[in-house]
Amino acid sequence: MAETAATNKNTLEENYDVVVVGAGHAGCEAALACARLGLETIIFTVSVDSIALMPCNPNVGGSSKGHLVREIDALGGQMGINIDKTFIQSKMLNKSKGPAVHSLRAQADKAAYSTQMRKTLQNTEHLTIRQAEVSELLTEDFSENKKIYGVRTYAGTVYYAKAVILCTGTYLRARCLTGEMIAHTGPNGLQAANHLTASLIENGVEIYRFKTGTPARVDKNSIDFSKMQEQKGDERVVPFSFLTNPDDVQIDQVSCWLTYTNEKTHEIIRKNLDRSPLYGGVIEGTGPRYCPSIEDKVVRFAEKDRHQIFIEPEGLDTNEMYVGGMSSSLPEDVQYEMYRTLPGLERVKIIRNAYAIEYDCINPNQLYATLEFKHIKGLFSGGQFNGSSGYEEAAAQGLVAGINAAMSIFGREPLVLDRSEAYIGVLIDDLVTKENHEPYRMMTSRAEYRLLLRQDNADLRLSKKGYEIGLVPRERYERVAEKERLIAEEIKRISKVHIGASKEVQALLESCGSIPLNTGVTLTELIRRPELDYEKLAPIDKDRPKLPYDAAEQVNINIKYDGYISRQKKQVEQFKKLEKKRIPENFDYDDVPSLRLEARQKLKDLKPISIGQASRISGVSPADISVLLVYMEQLRFQKKH
Repeated sequence: MAETAATNKNTLEENYDVVVVGAGHAGCEAALACARLGLETIIFTVSVDSIALMPCNPNVGGSSKGHLVREIDALGGQMGINIDKTFIQSKMLNKSKGPAVHSLRAQADKAAYSTQMRKTLQNTEHLTIRQAEVSELLTEDFSENKKIYGVRTYAGTVYYAKAVILCTGTYLRARCLTGEMIAHTGPNGLQAANHLTASLIENGVEIYRFKTGTPARVDKNSIDFSKMQEQKGDERVVPFSFLTNPDDVQIDQVSCWLTYTNEKTHEIIRKNLDRSPLYGGVIEGTGPRYCPSIEDKVVRFAEKDRHQIFIEPEGLDTNEMYVGGMSSSLPEDVQYEMYRTLPGLERVKIIRNAYAIEYDCINPNQLYATLEFKHIKGLFSGGQFNGSSGYEEAAAQGLVAGINAAMSIFGREPLVLDRSEAYIGVLIDDLVTKENHEPYRMMTSRAEYRLLLRQDNADLRLSKKGYEIGLVPRERYERVAEKERLIAEEIKRISKVHIGASKEVQALLESCGSIPLNTGVTLTELIRRPELDYEKLAPIDKDRPKLPYDAAEQVNINIKYDGYISRQKKQVEQFKKLEKKRIPENFDYDDVPSLRLEARQKLKDLKPISIGQASRISGVSPADISVLLVYMEQLRFQKKH
């Protein structure tokens, strides 16, 4: 148990292993990881009612984000389990495309998602929830840098800790803007955290000011759905978590709805741009390019005569509907005017206005790939505070920050996923090595090896790491190892199954629109035909073993895309060579002759751990990398001789 002692009349002191600041999606994953690894952990929130809150879109997953959730799950995180228990509609996106971009997306019951996560936290051993505002970092000089030893709350209580994880989301010095109205609050009118930024700056942390936004929530009873296109969920739901029994998620799903803006909508927006804080210069923060407000869309895509707008329920026990694709900071009267130009929203009633929110976050280049601050030992950071956007990106970083805080305390090797291992690796590598002047959003196009990093094989890629860390139980890991064995055996068996040109075979091929056989072929060759797959060929494969659905899916993908997969694996081998060339921690770039000044400065600032990471830093050219490689080789030669 944590110790409590009043040192004087006005001051309390408590001791924990880990302090987590913020209980959004990053904070929850960080705290759960630390507590599940046996560390006494305390998580702070400005409101216990806002644990795992979804202040913007009430959904989990989506393009590339679904990959992140599957990876979180494979490492032993909670997000996938939580959404499987609380979703109200589920869809697999991009099904008409290849498996690399298939992404699961689930509409959440917003209140149920938060309640379920809060229950999980409350029932986790070694985890304490505390409603209080952290206002100060307690640090001491350590070597050439600093070391954190705790935090102080605004009320004055001191919490000593071996590691601190900052997951403040959009709460730091937050202000919400709706036209001329400015409220100094966090999302949904919750209390902002106004005191920690000063302590961060005092400790040498570089602060950015970012902005995001959210649409209005409208009354379901004021919507005419007959003028909209109904969007139903998938007939067969695929769960997010590899632990969830697929039969348990086959539920009655709610519908979402599709409508469109029109020229009248756009005219109203253009006419009122001077009243938008975004265009009037009132907003200081930089907004996300890939999730623009409706004002941004109308200005930047002036050639478009309409934009898709999705009307999505916020839960089963509320009439609030989310107007997806129409976030705004325009005044209330303009919001009413523009929303009512959409088919089906002519008489709409707004429950909560759309707003923009500005908040403090950090330049993530100050972090190692472990998400620990380079100049403050023991201080870790995750989520939107690191300059990213999205619940899934936040949860992924929170999990990694929590794991690495624990590994640091235990004196064990940190978890650093590289770009060839996981979308999480791409996300963190982009944040810590590239210049990010706007909220970062994960996309499939950012992953160079996306055919290997599919959402369907996240358990095969990452469960072993989760097991080695201690978050994945042995029984679960053994099931994954058995699945891997079954897949390999079946791929090998299929390559030896020869199919002749019998009447039964020809009839099956004809029914699938496939060219008949002139001579015998292997089953592998047939599966590679675009119109055929592993399942369709079952009737002519007499000795086929009965495989679980997910194992059969892997067999099909690995055979069908073998050429592409093999090519990517070779690319990964080249990538790994540069990743394995480690740069010593105290490497002096000033000693490297012919290194350009810009590259020298960037390398000194970012302190890459490998040549591979150095090659991805903005302002470091291939020529600089060549110079660096030659110099490091010379150093190695001198040491040997």
